Amino acid sequence: MTNTRSEGSGGPRQPAGTEGTGDRFADARALAARLSDAAGGSVEAVILYGSHILGANPDRHSALDFVLVVDGYRRFYAAMHEAGELHRPVWLFAGLANILPPNVIAYTPDEGASGLAKCLVVSRDHFTLGTSPLPRDHFLAARLVQKVAVIWAADDARRQWVEKRLAGAQDAALTWVAPWLEGSFDAETVGRKLLEVCYRSEFRPEARNRAEVVFAVQREHFRDALGRVLERAEREGSVIQASEGRLRLVSPPPPAERRRWRRYFRRSKARATARWVKHVLTFDNWLPYIVRKVERRTGRPVRLTRVERRWPLIFLWPRMIRVFMTRPEREEPS
Repeated sequence: MTNTRSEGSGGPRQPAGTEGTGDRFADARALAARLSDAAGGSVEAVILYGSHILGANPDRHSALDFVLVVDGYRRFYAAMHEAGELHRPVWLFAGLANILPPNVIAYTPDEGASGLAKCLVVSRDHFTLGTSPLPRDHFLAARLVQKVAVIWAADDARRQWVEKRLAGAQDAALTWVAPWLEGSFDAETVGRKLLEVCYRSEFRPEARNRAEVVFAVQREHFRDALGRVLERAEREGSVIQASEGRLRLVSPPPPAERRRWRRYFRRSKARATARWVKHVLTFDNWLPYIVRKVERRTGRPVRLTRVERRWPLIFLWPRMIRVFMTRPEREEPS
């Protein structure tokens, strides 16, 4: 069992157990199809992730979160520029694509009247690396081991390839979360710890219990997806039964291994933070998007000064630091 709900090129395929519930991804699928048309055939698959699929307190202003797997950066950005969806030079996007991938762009057809998508754009090679057992950082893996949906694919072969890579990212999760597993555990324990590690490894303007809220709305996903991972690990002998329904590691990671993974996530946090500079260059209207996100996640209004709006890269830092230092303790689940 994978973590995806899949759409082939021939139309929606309802996931098991949801027949008759309607297509709750209709708007996302329509926007993905329109984006693929604008991109001139360069998009291989579109994956929906984030609050809209999780139901983790999105509102009507929340962007749809897409991962776009493309067959070539320059081809994709050239087509989007030709379609009028990019307002900076193609060479800038193509050049930045290989520096701390992925690039993040906004897709806002009809000036946002037809929807808004925040798109992580990755090539096949970068998608493969980002879902491998040891990616350069956890940026993609942290998002794709959660509940996602392949809502559009150019054909069945590419959809199946994407689903296989997503399953591979789940398989790798047990390795990198193992240093934080103590005593016995089950699939839910692993999922909860996985989210805690990932959320600690990025600066995010959310309540301190955001990882718990996100876990609560996808408990069943982690029970199924990581249950499969643990079953395989038990067959391979890396985990054994500790008590009824709970497992333990046969060989807990030694101190050197724990230190290596802690260093990895510190580097990953630094890389995630460094991406902010790139996002400012590639994501149109990034400032109002960030303001809305902070307001939604903290429940506090944000009123920027004229100076902050005009020169945000210089004068917004004190406010950003205050946001991170004064995040609310709790966010209530939706």
